[in-house]
This record gives sequence, structure tokens and C-alpha cells, in this order.
Amino acid sequence: MNSFFQKKIIIPIVASAFLYVGVSFKDDFFEIAKQIEIFTTLFKELNKNYVDETNPGDLMDKAIKGMLASLDPYTVYFNEQDVVSFKINNTGEYTGIGALLTRKDGKLIVKEQYKNFPADKAGLRAGDEIIQVGDILLSDFRDDASELFKGAKNTKIDIKYIRQGKPYTTQIVRDEVEIKSVPFFGKIDAETGYIVLSHFNNKASVETKMALEQLKNEGAKRIVLDLRGNPGGLLNEAVNICNLFVPKNEIIVTTKSKIEKYNNTYKTTREPVDTEIPLIIIVNGKSASASEIVSGALQDLDRAVVLGSRSFGKGLVQIPINLTYGTQLKVTISRYYTPSGRCIQALDYAHKDKNGLAVKTEEKNYNAFKTRKARTVYDGGGIQPDVELDETKLSPITHALVKNDGVFNYVTSYYYKNPTLGTTIPTISDADFLDFKQFLKAQKFSFDTETELALKNTLAVAKKEKIDGSITAEYQQLLSTLQKSEDALLDKNQKEIKNLILEEIIKRYQYQEGLYQYYIKNNSEIKKAVSILNNTSEYKSILKL
Repeated sequence: MNSFFQKKIIIPIVASAFLYVGVSFKDDFFEIAKQIEIFTTLFKELNKNYVDETNPGDLMDKAIKGMLASLDPYTVYFNEQDVVSFKINNTGEYTGIGALLTRKDGKLIVKEQYKNFPADKAGLRAGDEIIQVGDILLSDFRDDASELFKGAKNTKIDIKYIRQGKPYTTQIVRDEVEIKSVPFFGKIDAETGYIVLSHFNNKASVETKMALEQLKNEGAKRIVLDLRGNPGGLLNEAVNICNLFVPKNEIIVTTKSKIEKYNNTYKTTREPVDTEIPLIIIVNGKSASASEIVSGALQDLDRAVVLGSRSFGKGLVQIPINLTYGTQLKVTISRYYTPSGRCIQALDYAHKDKNGLAVKTEEKNYNAFKTRKARTVYDGGGIQPDVELDETKLSPITHALVKNDGVFNYVTSYYYKNPTLGTTIPTISDADFLDFKQFLKAQKFSFDTETELALKNTLAVAKKEKIDGSITAEYQQLLSTLQKSEDALLDKNQKEIKNLILEEIIKRYQYQEGLYQYYIKNNSEIKKAVSILNNTSEYKSILKL
């Protein structure tokens, strides 16, 4: 499931295309064969007769992706290059530069550089716009730009980039880059350990076990497991992580499919590390798939208190199927169910609204289930925490700031205005917040809320129909009113926006490690978790122990 998030649940099974279609293929053999023949004939005649030169590979890519788009967003086709990236996400290793890059509005921006990896050593920083890699200008390159950075270890690549409007050059030496599933763990206090699990690659349970055992050796008698922002990954790793805290032969997750062989029950297979240590799991709206298996299973088994805000709600399971010429299909083959019987899938892709969007299960239609200790839990919309905290939810205006890089771009400017901040943790004052709002105004920042987009679309249509002149005054009045409303919403949500600004600032100067060190002392969700863990009667009361 990037963004957010986009690594998804992958069962590590590789099947052939013939096995995938299974019973359905046999039952519908004539209809499938008929449609394949029609498409083959069409594709051949199109490429042979179209007035301009065609690119058969590009046409086929679009045809396949268009077909799959009518299903769910997790059933996807990988061409040869995509398969390489797919394998990286699951192994956690690749040869590259050690940076998070994003392509937006035609620009390749460094979002984050990882400490002591090649990009960091070469001096690249968050906010830098890479304009040339070797001899290739990014403005002329339309494919996946990350491919330009991959190559043999110790080979060098020349980079040209823009920082704060000025051009620079540097040279990056490629190296092995390991993407850790557990980027941080440490002690919150003398008896409370903290583990951050950021995704589920094939080292997730090994890294989590190592962190848990080390924290216990250092005196930890209770654990906070942070799954916020974790988009998921390998299903078996989720089972193995649950196994650290529950006995062998415990049912963790069940998958159900229309194809018999995909109906499976996954149990713990190993001896646990600790079945008694008090455990709190923190989740939010970006905790998905494998994160929901871990939090949902341990909630159902009354083994952990889940804290935060409702998780994403992805209860669909995929497998990769190898196709010809090094390509691959990742296809949804089943739904997963937690030990109590819940499927926490939030969106129904079989039913879509008038805009073609999947229908979300309404809360009134959620079904009730019982945990092992007879606590009531619900399906249909992600994992609902035992202790819900409003501060884990982003307001719509703050979500827009994050999505459109308002906070990110402001902190980039702040970073270069304050080059000597170092390890000092600043206070985001009211004056700083005013400066932030003035920055947004100067940059003509667009929140792109639904209202704002609808208003802009109205003007665009009016221009097309050549009636914009008669509504310009009214449009400007509405836009001004909307902007005042947005400004008021910024003030209303000032506290959470200040927190996001501060967290981004800390990450710029002190990397991820510095941010987590700040979290264990200041983050409100972690403070609440520690408060519950310190109150044995409250912890047991929540779990009905």
C-alpha cells in the first residue's frame, strides 16, 4: 500500500495465469474465448490501419489498466519495470539513492532524504527539485523517474537540481539501501517500550521481534506499538507479528473467496515472545490492510488495547500472478476476516455511485461481533479503536494542506531561513502561524476543496460557453467569500496545523529518528497510551480482563 500510502496486502504465493482463472474460466470458456478473439482482432486492425504511427505496448498498457480500473484499485497490471518496483516494496532492499521522491506537476521533488544514505551524503535535501539525471532532462522524461536512479552498487550519477530558485549540481554514489520495517524503537520511560512499525515487508516480524526482545532486556514491562500511517504489506508477516504476543495455534485471520483453494485460515505457528506484557496499538486513518489484521486480531483476542482513530478499512487480499514476458498481475482473490468474524472492508467496489466511485458502507449498516471476552466490535469501516482520540483525525482543511504540500513547502522555506537550528526544538508561535498564512497567500496556495474545485469548474465551463463576462463579479465575490472561510478554518484548526509544521521542521533537521524521539516525549496519542498502561485497572477494564 505512498502515499499514503501504496503497498497493499500481498500473500506470497505465485500462481500461473491458468490457475488464477480456475473454475470461472472453465464455466465461461466460450464467452472468454469469444471476447479474446474480438479483442485480438480489434488490436491487430487498429495498429495496422490507424492514420498515425501507434505504440502497441503503450496502447495495450492503457487497455489493460482501463479494464482493471472498473474493478478495485488493488487489482493492477505490472509491466516489466513495474515488477522491479513491486519486488523492492516486498523485500525492503534495492540499490539506489535512499530518498523519497515525488512527481508532481511535472516536477521531481525530494520529499525526504534518509540519514547517511547516498542522497543525504550527496547533499540533497527535502524540497530540492531534480531537473537532470545524467544526460536526461526530467522535463523530457515521461516514464517512472525512479528508474533513472537504480543501478549497480558504487556507480555514480550526476544530478542537477534547483534549490530555492538557484541551480546546483552534485554526484550520487549508488549503494545498497535497506528499507526498514521498524525505523525506530526505544524507551518512553523506564518501563514502557515504543516500537514504530512502518510497513510489512518480509523482515517486519524479525525486526519487530528484535525490538521487542531488546526493549524487554532493557527493562520494558509494557509496549506501545505504533501502526499509524502503515499501509500494510505481507499477510504472513502480520500473522507472525501477532504471534509475538499470542500463543501458537491461535487463529489470526481467515480468507474467503469464490475459489475454494483461496479459502484459508492462518494460525500462529511459533512460540510467542510474551503473552502477558500489556500492549497498546496506535492506529489512524492511514493504517491499512496488514496493519488492520494485527490491530483487529489482537483486539478480537483481547490481547491489546487499540487507540487512535478508525483505520482505513481494507479487507481485500491480493496475490501476484506471473504472466508472460516478465509482466505480472496483482489480483484481488478474497476478503479477510478477523478472529471474531469481521470483514472490515470500508468500500464496496461492486456498487458505485453516479460518479463511478465505490460506495462506502454506512455506519448504520455495520454488523456487531464479539471479542473473546464478549466485548462488542463492528465490521464495515476499518478497525474502530477501543479508545478514540479526536486529535488523530485531520480536519478537511488540514488534509488539504498536507495533500497539496502547503506545510511541506512552508517548512522548506523555513529551513533555509533558519540554517543553524540544529537539534533545538522550536516553538511555533502565533507570529509563525501568521507567517505561514502569509506564505500560503503569497504562493497563491490552492486548497482544492470540493467547493473550490466546483467553483473553478463553473468558471471554466462559463469561459467555454463565453458567458464568463456576465458572471465574473459574482464569481470573484464567491471566491473571496470562500477564501475568507478557508482562512477562518485555518485559525480554527491552528493547533493541529502548528503540530504538523513543527513535526515537519523536526524531520528536516533531525531526520525520522529525531521526530520519533520528539514523539515519545510530546505526542498526545503516545501520552494517552502511557497513561492507560500506567493505570492497570483502566487497562484491564477496557479489555474486560
